[in-house]
Amino acid sequence: MISRLRGAPVGRSPDGLVLDVGGVGYLVAATPSALRRATDAREVTLETYLHVREDALQLYGFADAAERELFVHLLAVSGIGPKVALAVVSSAPPVELRRAIALGDPARFQVIPGIGKKTAERIVLELRGSIADAIEPGVEDQTPAALVARDALVELGYSIVEAERVLAAVDPDLPAEERVREALRSAA
Repeated sequence: MISRLRGAPVGRSPDGLVLDVGGVGYLVAATPSALRRATDAREVTLETYLHVREDALQLYGFADAAERELFVHLLAVSGIGPKVALAVVSSAPPVELRRAIALGDPARFQVIPGIGKKTAERIVLELRGSIADAIEPGVEDQTPAALVARDALVELGYSIVEAERVLAAVDPDLPAEERVREALRSAA
């Protein structure tokens, strides 16, 4: 297993980043955060995952261990292959995705290209137990108000990501209605 590579980024292609490690060029399908890390860098270290199939070896690259760990968890979900897992991990920071899983929020995943309603529900259902342990204490107590507030902002035209970002700046102890009001005031 190749779990980390350190080398010089020497090129990009539609398939990913080419990383020169000791004179060998590795083609790595990477997350946007890993690609940003490689931009204008002389040398970069990427956490990697080697996916082995009968007909191919594919290397996936991540900016940090948290991205790789979430990617591996996603591969354990039935019907999720490495390309879809990479799309999920690339859609948001791992902490946000883990929070959505722990909160039982499949809508967060439905906005990702290639993820339908059933796949999003399967991700939440199959990973909720294993991911919930990694979330900060007390998030379960905030679940109803957080989801109601976020869904209200989405109904008002915010994207899920925008709604979560705005709500992150609001006191989480407020009732859902107050959280929405505060979020709208701060966004104006």
